[in-house]
Amino acid sequence: MRLLADMNISPLTVAALQSEGWDIIRVSEVLPIDAEDVEILSWARSNGRIVITQDLDFSTLLALGGHSEPSLVTLRLGNSDPQTITEALLALLPQVEAGLQTGSAVTVTERAVRVRPLPIQ
Repeated sequence: MRLLADMNISPLTVAALQSEGWDIIRVSEVLPIDAEDVEILSWARSNGRIVITQDLDFSTLLALGGHSEPSLVTLRLGNSDPQTITEALLALLPQVEAGLQTGSAVTVTERAVRVRPLPIQ
């Protein structure tokens, strides 16, 4: 599974996931740091990457565009420090990997994980 961390995901989290064997890069490695959300989604779609973000705009863009890719993980956690995000992703990714590979939008809160197939209706 190839992942793309949005700029709001800490480099510490990306490094921790890489050390656990996940294929993840940050947006800043492939696009300008001020890249628009639509540009990030387009790049991820073209390069077979799943977007990980804390930005709610990405799911809106996917829904409005009727896109079936890229898959998306949106973290809506009250605590967004790198350790909390890292732990959440390490626990979550193995559980939702199959859905992400077939095209899904995953939303994570403290209380629940919601998986919706793409395109979002």
